[in-house]
Amino acid sequence: MTDLTNELTAWDRDHFFHPSTHMAAHARGDTPTRVVTGGEGVYITDRDGKRSLDAFAGLYCVNVGYGRREIADAIAEQAGKLAYYHAYVGHGSEPSIALAKMIVDRAPAGMSRVYFGLSGSDANETNIKLVWYYNNILGRPEKKKIISRWRGYHGSGVMTGSLTGLELFHKAFDLPRPPVLHTEAPYYFRRADRSMSEEQFSQHCADRLEALIQAEGPETIAAFIGEPVLGTGGIVPPPAGYWEKIQAVLDKHDILLIADEVVTGFGRLGSMFGSDHYGIKPDLITIAKGLTSAYAPLSGVIVGERVWKVLEQGSDQLGPIGHGWTYSAHPLCAAAGVANLELVDRLDLVTNARETGGYFRAALTDALGGHPMVGEVRGEGMLAAVEFVADRDDRRFFPAEAKVGPRLSAALLERGVIARAMPQGDILGFAPPLCLTREEADIVVAATAKAVKAVAAEL
Repeated sequence: MTDLTNELTAWDRDHFFHPSTHMAAHARGDTPTRVVTGGEGVYITDRDGKRSLDAFAGLYCVNVGYGRREIADAIAEQAGKLAYYHAYVGHGSEPSIALAKMIVDRAPAGMSRVYFGLSGSDANETNIKLVWYYNNILGRPEKKKIISRWRGYHGSGVMTGSLTGLELFHKAFDLPRPPVLHTEAPYYFRRADRSMSEEQFSQHCADRLEALIQAEGPETIAAFIGEPVLGTGGIVPPPAGYWEKIQAVLDKHDILLIADEVVTGFGRLGSMFGSDHYGIKPDLITIAKGLTSAYAPLSGVIVGERVWKVLEQGSDQLGPIGHGWTYSAHPLCAAAGVANLELVDRLDLVTNARETGGYFRAALTDALGGHPMVGEVRGEGMLAAVEFVADRDDRRFFPAEAKVGPRLSAALLERGVIARAMPQGDILGFAPPLCLTREEADIVVAATAKAVKAVAAEL
């Protein structure tokens, strides 16, 4: 076993190009190789036998938890019947058709159709193309710019990486690219004017959006994209009144709204969709992660009736739409999605996300809210974050080179719990599987408190 372990490590360093990794450090062996071999419930196990409570559900993905035989069996059964067929020119499979119906039944009011892809990134690429197509069909060829937000995350392709508002995903890639624009993030904790109330800050964000639209010309702005809760940018719920004020600006200028629900869709906020949670009325919704709990790669764009009618009009004018992926609506992935959504309903995971998630955040606040290094504990549903500061009274942040977030994440892993050091700040993020129990939440909180104490002593 030791020989195989060493061989895998060598192969990994010599041949495997890992995403979001310090490439040189990994190739040199400065960072560890961890080969994950199994998972059950909220725990994963690696090849060395170490068991860790995964308080980030992979990457906000594994909503139903690991080791669900129902999904594995559905994939295997579908593979035995029909492993693959394309979805072009009206073709479908039983699970892809059933899953589309299940999604629309759960989606916010006014949604009409589902286009399937494989990742949140490709779903947002689809959104961009649909927005441009929509305005061309309506005879508005100049209405093409898309406004995103700083600290938003919408993918890492050329256009989706441009939508993303995080420096890490732009550096040395010649991003962002036009016609993408960025406006202020609804990050109340980091507001410049600390005298502002949440409502005042929300109005400030809406005013900044209005100013950007006026500066660019309303006739050139096609769409606004936003996550109901900022995810990778820091797990930041919106301040009071934010979405109501933003939507008023968009409605005024006939600008489409894309709700990126890759993280928040299918229960994570304690509601089936974040759009319903915050009263958002989107024209397009991006879905992925929780759609199959990552048991198979599948994403989607849920198209609202307003946009769908124009797409139909476009087909009558131009013929078949020139957009498609080879693996759109892949039968194995769709079968995983059907089984996954059935589990979400049967286990009542949306309710558990709301109730156990609330318990988890309250316990984090009790354990850490008064710590001199903790600036804020925040979250919604089964999402939580702890932001660390050098001085909480002055809201002074640690220098980036101190790597406080990564050190906290590493200290937590040593204590058997996985959390994520979020980019652009010293923020520890939590997004456990929606099946987390209160007892498991207590384990996460206790380990986090010990990790914070250990890192604080080093600092």
